[in-house]
Amino acid sequence: MLFAGVSRWASSAALLVGAVSAYTPASTAQTDQLAAQGLVNLYNWETAHYTRGQSCQINNGYVRQEWTNLTQTQKTAFTDAVLCMMKKPSISPKSVVPGARSRYDDFVATHINQTLTIHGTANFLAWHRYYVYTFETALRNECGYNGYIPYWNWGKSAFDPINSPYFDGSAGSMSGNGVYEAHNATEALPTGLNPVPPGQGGGCVKTGPFKSISINLGPVAPTLAEPEVTPGPMMGLGYNPRCMKRDISPWVSSQWNTDADTYNLIANNGSNIYWFQTIMQGLFDQGFYGVHTGGHFTFGGDPGGDIFSSPGDPMFWLHHAQIDRVWWIWQNQNIDARLNQISATITINNQPPSRNGTLQDTVNLGFNAPPVPISNLVSTISGPFCYIYL
Repeated sequence: MLFAGVSRWASSAALLVGAVSAYTPASTAQTDQLAAQGLVNLYNWETAHYTRGQSCQINNGYVRQEWTNLTQTQKTAFTDAVLCMMKKPSISPKSVVPGARSRYDDFVATHINQTLTIHGTANFLAWHRYYVYTFETALRNECGYNGYIPYWNWGKSAFDPINSPYFDGSAGSMSGNGVYEAHNATEALPTGLNPVPPGQGGGCVKTGPFKSISINLGPVAPTLAEPEVTPGPMMGLGYNPRCMKRDISPWVSSQWNTDADTYNLIANNGSNIYWFQTIMQGLFDQGFYGVHTGGHFTFGGDPGGDIFSSPGDPMFWLHHAQIDRVWWIWQNQNIDARLNQISATITINNQPPSRNGTLQDTVNLGFNAPPVPISNLVSTISGPFCYIYL
């Protein structure tokens, strides 16, 4: 009987080990090579443009790293800091954001308030660069975090996100998939084309560091097709406590977030930032998600599948750090020509029609940070910034 019990235990352990070890990250060599060449270009450019007294240089800047390159201790420090932000009291006036209960909610509220003027716009990349940096600064200054925002190199997990170190539900993940809950296809794109087939999740996330968090704001435009997922009060700014839901989708990631997708975005759209940022965000009339929308709907759910309140899911920060990294790589391929490029208008996909954006336009993060002109946000080694990606 003892031998039989041990045998059953050994068989179960073997299956468990097999399941854990089944995940193999895909190569991201193409994009990583562009990043490496870009860093060399940046070093040479900095050397040619160095001015005496310049405070930030590549050699003294800080480094943002890929999630899977962090140690377990570093991962825990990051997730603990995010949880800390969810416990710090909000600084937003109740008259402006009545549903905010935490500093984390302050950031979500800013994104909700400005969604229609920070997507499909001239400021999309610069706005989110400053937004991620400001959240990173808050983690460090308010929650004692000693690291920096990690990024999610999408290509590594594109073919198996559910079992990846980002979403496997372990203590070293960004929490797992939602429990299975019956739901219909997710209408991810505003055109209704290419809806996301229902996946294995859809319900509350019950594993990993963020299994017990409360989502307080939003959604405004929910896409998760479940009866209880309905728009929150006061255009998403009212108090609407609920669990975080996910429906992780390899169907999305394997089509729009492979290393080839990222490489082609950078390599084939070098002449004009308009097409680079437009293809990045998606060609919705063609049913094309792009790496930006594809990344969001790799985990989807609520609030992740709502363009307004998507920062409520902590994976938002790793996703947008990668968006920023891709812009950084693109810029570094030809710095003189690309550093100060800006294109598009100041309303989402020019609806309603509006003027062109300029480098003099300001990025305003509400109660989280002072306004800064876009011209100060185009380089990661000048203005308020001093960082690179490795």
